[in-house]
Amino acid sequence: MGWALGDGQEHGDDPAWDAVEADALYDLLEREVIPEFYARDQSGIPTAWVKRMRESMARLTPRFSADRAVREYTEQHYLLAAAAYRDRAANKGTAGRQVVDWQHAVDREWGSLRFGDLRVETNADHHVFEVEVFLNDLDPNAVRVELYADGINGGDPVRQEMKYARSLPDASHRRVYSATVPAALPARDYTARVIPQRFGMAVPLESNRILWQR
Repeated sequence: MGWALGDGQEHGDDPAWDAVEADALYDLLEREVIPEFYARDQSGIPTAWVKRMRESMARLTPRFSADRAVREYTEQHYLLAAAAYRDRAANKGTAGRQVVDWQHAVDREWGSLRFGDLRVETNADHHVFEVEVFLNDLDPNAVRVELYADGINGGDPVRQEMKYARSLPDASHRRVYSATVPAALPARDYTARVIPQRFGMAVPLESNRILWQR
């Protein structure tokens, strides 16, 4: 296989870390990469280099080949898109018209959405969040309220759906949503947000609206 630099962590624009990695790169080139490339047998073949190339090809080709890419795109995207098209086109496009009506309703009402108060209680193991959302005339089933936090060390982000808890007497349809998350991350790392939601819709591809609680 090849060589690796760094510790696998994100360090941002840290000049000190850039210098550390630059030194590591030059050291790697001097002590391993260049000697291995120029070390030849009697036939002039860099045997160690060729062995490394063959090992890389054997391990990486199944993961990065065009065959794998086309197969995954077909199975995970193209076939699903074709099925969704057939469903929306059936019965003279009834489902398709419903999708368009939903998109228009979301676009029309989105500007009036806003957050109210956010409350959080923390015990030894969990954070319990409650947030008020003013949906006004938008159908509550058209949106998903969730807590979001960036992943740790480049890992997947946390997306925890907030469940409807209760409504408050308010002409603008104020609703309270709640969620409980582990206290592995500090409460300040979480932000509530609202995104569109509809069965069979590809969000954010087909509806990229988002409202963050600030």
